Amino acid sequence: MQAEDVRIYLGRDWTEVIGLLDDALRSDVELLNDINGGILANAGKMLRPMLTLLSARACNGGKTVHESVRYAAAGEILHNATLLHDDVADSAATRRGTPTVASRWGDTPAVLVGDFWLARAVSLLMDSNNLKWTIVAFGRTLTNLAEGEMLQQQKAFSADTTVDDYLRIIYCKTASLFETVCQSGARSVGADEAWIDALSRYGKALGMAFQIRDDILDYDGGDRTGKPTGADLRERKITLPLLGALCGSPREEEIRSMIRGIPAHPEYTAAINAFVHANGGVDYASKRLADFVREAVETLFVLPASRDREILEYLANQLTDKVK
Repeated sequence: MQAEDVRIYLGRDWTEVIGLLDDALRSDVELLNDINGGILANAGKMLRPMLTLLSARACNGGKTVHESVRYAAAGEILHNATLLHDDVADSAATRRGTPTVASRWGDTPAVLVGDFWLARAVSLLMDSNNLKWTIVAFGRTLTNLAEGEMLQQQKAFSADTTVDDYLRIIYCKTASLFETVCQSGARSVGADEAWIDALSRYGKALGMAFQIRDDILDYDGGDRTGKPTGADLRERKITLPLLGALCGSPREEEIRSMIRGIPAHPEYTAAINAFVHANGGVDYASKRLADFVREAVETLFVLPASRDREILEYLANQLTDKVK
């Protein structure tokens, strides 16, 4: 099953999300409108709105309400707002194989477009039927996103990231939004609290697995993904494969010193990559990935059997398939 198959399955619900995205992001400023259109045309799988809709449908007999569509669109807009800002922070030249807004138009337009997208997400959320929960949940997620990015930046300078630091960073930067979009889908249809809690925990575990998978592929995915590896190391990010390799290694302080020296010695990245592979770092991270996938799938067992639940299970299980 591919992302397009899921979008086809969602049918009218998906069409409504796309329509709401188009309406929310339309502007009479030509440059802004052109940039927005380019981002939407290169939007990738759009996993987060899929999760919102599937969560709502899994709790409501395969049906959504307009609130579900509103949350789905707002979650996708918020996600892309953070990507626009991340690309500036990381000096990223491309995203999904095309030039970033920052590399094509400059940092200032990229930041301003990100601000516009963030404002449009907030506008959609302010129309929620459950405004108090919406403000608290999405506000907490935005706080997590900012704190996670800042903690990652801090640790890039010190190179003293621990496993606990890493798990906090990926929760804040990735899993917190997964958690919120899944929970919002369940809440949008008035689901039972036990089902809401299950989908919240599913989203958190899925988001953790999703980020660990990406971090593994940065060491071990070049042949399968066609993407260059080593981007995290070049940015001095210590992720789970490296942490696994460092565990109990007598070379830990040497390796951490090399990471701090990467800006002056980019050749260190190849040596560190070799260290990770020689010391079981990818296998260590893969086991943690499998643990989070198992946790995500098991949280769904409280929900009634349905095609929507099956797809949620599939979306979790396919994360381990992609690193085998």
